[in-house]
Amino acid sequence: MSEATVLFEARASVALITLNRPQALNSFSRQMHQELGAALDRIEGDKAIRAAVITGAGRGFCAGADLSEFDFAPGPDLVGRADPGPIIEQQFNPTVRRLMALRVPTVAAINGVAAGAGASLAMTCDLAIAAPNASFIQAFSKIGLIPDAGGSWFLIKKLGLARAMGCAMLGDKVSAKDAREWGMIWDVAAEGEDCVAAALRLAGRLAQMPTKALVATRHLLRAAASNDLDKQLALERDTQSRLGATHDYIEGVSAFLQKRPARFKGE
Repeated sequence: MSEATVLFEARASVALITLNRPQALNSFSRQMHQELGAALDRIEGDKAIRAAVITGAGRGFCAGADLSEFDFAPGPDLVGRADPGPIIEQQFNPTVRRLMALRVPTVAAINGVAAGAGASLAMTCDLAIAAPNASFIQAFSKIGLIPDAGGSWFLIKKLGLARAMGCAMLGDKVSAKDAREWGMIWDVAAEGEDCVAAALRLAGRLAQMPTKALVATRHLLRAAASNDLDKQLALERDTQSRLGATHDYIEGVSAFLQKRPARFKGE
């Protein structure tokens, strides 16, 4: 039986997901996509989990797609066999969509290099904390391709056109410090601090907050980039009305009025 390519651990109300192909810098194989999907299924099915952390085993976070799984053997129909489109449609795009729709907030712990679709994975998470020596590389231009797994969308939203264009076209390494200053990630762990521990601490804080409101905030902020003001105002109204029927809204306001700490349940 092959070794698990994704490890899952529930730490109280926080799920820790570890990409586990350290010998390949945690590059995505078909098996890894399937096992990550199974880990996300566990989160969806366990209401006790209210936040998730994603990190990588070994010295890297994720090096993107495992190019060794592409069929570049000489012979007939090489172009068709080497086409990256099907694996993007069948594997990467569903993974990105699932993370974006996950019912709990997500935190990426970038413990090393995040390259190609690995950088996209980091940006897919709601928040990201990088190790001081971590780096981000848009490696696509070096092999004649374009940013995928949402990379072209995330780069523009987070960095703006000028920096997104530089990252995507030049493929230069971006340090953790620059990634934070440019808005690619939320924070960099303190020197000597384990970024996974920092991410777990942040996720633990999120897990005590009103989960549905946090996820609704994710959807609202991402939608704002393409909505005009009137559409966004209507979306805010409808979302507030929906959240007004939740336990955590009633509890939050009651706690405020009674001058006591709120006890949120994520419901």
